[in-house]
Amino acid sequence: MVAEVRVHDKSAVDVALLLARVIVGAVFMAHGSQKLFGAFGGPGLSAFVGMIGPLGYLVAIGEFFGGLGIVVGLLSRFSAASIIVIMLGAIAMVHSKVGFFMNWTGNQGGEGFEYHLLAIGILLVILIVGPGRYALARLLPLPKFAE
Repeated sequence: MVAEVRVHDKSAVDVALLLARVIVGAVFMAHGSQKLFGAFGGPGLSAFVGMIGPLGYLVAIGEFFGGLGIVVGLLSRFSAASIIVIMLGAIAMVHSKVGFFMNWTGNQGGEGFEYHLLAIGILLVILIVGPGRYALARLLPLPKFAE
C-alpha cells in the first residue's frame, strides 16, 4: 500500500524550507568559520587540526562550506548529508561520553549531544525534501539530483 501525501500550500513548505536552511546553514557557517578562520573567538584551522588531527580539515571545511551551500540552496542535500556525518562523528567521538543534556550549570565534563540531534533533525528534512523553490540551484542548469 502506498500512502499519498498532498501538500495543500506548497509555497508555505518552500518558505519553511528556506527558513530552516538559512537558520541551520548560518549556524554551521558560524561554527565552521570559528574552526577555519578563527572568527568569533574560535581556534582557527591550525589549532583545530592540532586538537583533533587531520580529520579537522574536513570538519572545518565541511561545516563552513556545507553551511554556505545550505544557506544559498546549492548542493543542499550533499551539504546536509556531510554535516549529518560530522554531527554523528562529534556525538560518537566526544559528546556521547558526557550524556544527552547541554552543560547549563557547568557540572558536567563537557556538552551533551542534544544540540547535535536537533541539527541532525533539521538537516534530515533538507536531505530528504531538498532545498525547496527558493534556492540558487533552481536558477542554474544543474541535474535535478544536484539540488
